[in-house]
Amino acid sequence: MKAAPDTRAPSALPITIDIMIEAGSWPAEEALAALLARAVEASFAEGRLEAVEGSELSVVFTDDAHIRELNDAWRQKDKATNVLSFPGSPPGRGRFGPMLGDVVVAVETVRNEADAEGISFDDHLTHLLVHGLLHLFGHDHIEDVEAERMEALETAILGRLGIADPYAERAP
Repeated sequence: MKAAPDTRAPSALPITIDIMIEAGSWPAEEALAALLARAVEASFAEGRLEAVEGSELSVVFTDDAHIRELNDAWRQKDKATNVLSFPGSPPGRGRFGPMLGDVVVAVETVRNEADAEGISFDDHLTHLLVHGLLHLFGHDHIEDVEAERMEALETAILGRLGIADPYAERAP
């Protein structure tokens, strides 16, 4: 298991972002921190959300084997997935913190999905980080109405970042 020390991602928000590269072949820590900071800032801005001063977010970059264990333990789904979110505080009304929660992302699944969709790894990773953050903010996609609302917000956030709508029909 390859573990890197925690990195504080730079952000204009009053949020400490802890990053841990736990396992897998991830890009450089600095590149991940920059992607994550942009995703967090765009998510808060587009959602018109506020973070409580001193809020914390933890993001773990891992591999399929570990995320499979987490998915089985927490969701009773014995398979790898792309992203898992663990809210740290109950969702507020537009104001979040002090513990936003944890987001865990699996590198092999992210790469495989990006390749299958014909999109860049960075764009797909950014989408999944935004998706994970929205779960921390109380969004879900179990019911169709919730899924449509969440997808619309993801699309708007990604648009702020210059990333194409991940839900749009793609030419074959």
